[in-house]
Amino acid sequence: MTLLQDKVAIVTGASRGIGRAIAIELASQGAIAVVNYASSSAAAEAVVTEITSAGGQAIAIQADVSKGDQVDALVNTVMEKFSRVDILVNNAGITRDTLLLRLKPEDWQAVIDLNLTGVFLCTRAVSKIMLKQRSGRIINITSVAGQMGNPGQSNYSAAKAGVIGFTKSVAKELATRGITVNAVAPGFISTDMTSDLNNPEDILKYIPLGRFGQPEEVAGMVRFLAADPAANYITGQVFNVDGGMVMA
Repeated sequence: MTLLQDKVAIVTGASRGIGRAIAIELASQGAIAVVNYASSSAAAEAVVTEITSAGGQAIAIQADVSKGDQVDALVNTVMEKFSRVDILVNNAGITRDTLLLRLKPEDWQAVIDLNLTGVFLCTRAVSKIMLKQRSGRIINITSVAGQMGNPGQSNYSAAKAGVIGFTKSVAKELATRGITVNAVAPGFISTDMTSDLNNPEDILKYIPLGRFGQPEEVAGMVRFLAADPAANYITGQVFNVDGGMVMA
């Protein structure tokens, strides 16, 4: 039997980048991967095809997780199909980078709505189910930007810092029912989001391992936190996958 045999795992923003790698990794360990996406159905279906071609189980479900009604519809669909939710990975996120004095209120709000409020909405929806099950794993993808800040990313850094505080609070609320809540803080990972960096060499000098990470390296940490019993006694923690960039 594989590590996550027949566990139902919702991964938000799973059509590309880190979310894609997480969905594929969890499915490779036996989980049924729910590949959530906002707009790119073709990319999401490609992830499903990759998983099923390797012998895994996956379905794609569209939902903008910044909107409560769409989150409820997503979770209801999963429950109708599988009758349980064992793992939630809150990964969906966007950037709207610019310096503070140029930052438009709508770009501030868009990032907060998806990167922070989306985490709240999804967690609230699945926690009702997990409380009844008396089990569950919630894993929130934050960022080193939420720990150290980053020029031009005041909106993104604020949202990701909020995810850390949210993780710790909810971990304390849900612990008595056997539900763990943890966060993973990637550093600079080779994805579409980092492909447009102007001077990557300026960043590399701050990374002790001297390279950007790969999405699969983040997925490996998520797999560990989702595992039973390996991670049963871990909750309310933030795990950096950043090549040593942030050492606290």
